[in-house]
Amino acid sequence: MYTKEEKKALVKEFWIHFDNYCSLQPELSWQKKKWALHRTGVPNVDLKFDPGRKATVVMLELNHRDEDRRLEIFERLLQYKPIIEQNLEDELQWELVVTRDSGQEVSRIQTALEGVDIHRRSDWHMMFQFMAEKMNQLQQNFFEIAELIKDENFEKQ
Repeated sequence: MYTKEEKKALVKEFWIHFDNYCSLQPELSWQKKKWALHRTGVPNVDLKFDPGRKATVVMLELNHRDEDRRLEIFERLLQYKPIIEQNLEDELQWELVVTRDSGQEVSRIQTALEGVDIHRRSDWHMMFQFMAEKMNQLQQNFFEIAELIKDENFEKQ
């Protein structure tokens, strides 16, 4: 078992190694900022990594606090499902309602690599490959439609 400080150090080391892994990948080398994450250009839509104890998840998360607005965003994304799933067919799970540990309800489009553990350094390379490949594709697919899904009504908070 890890202490709080040991876990914090492990997670920090994981992200440093992931950054190093990404900097060595030819398909990512052209990107000055490798990942958009919270900088999607679409309010309340984030791209996220979640390396955990049982799986590693790459996701697009809709986090608008107003349920009706979040569902509206989700429906808008569903209209572009073939584009979002391009080169990720049969991998993405579309979840209308997910409750975070904090209690906040969000919607997610995600793919997961099961059976890996951030605490096992021997899993890291496999996790890095999965995260880089899937996020690169999900991010590219999302940016193909980002401008299409934005409009005045969509951006209202």
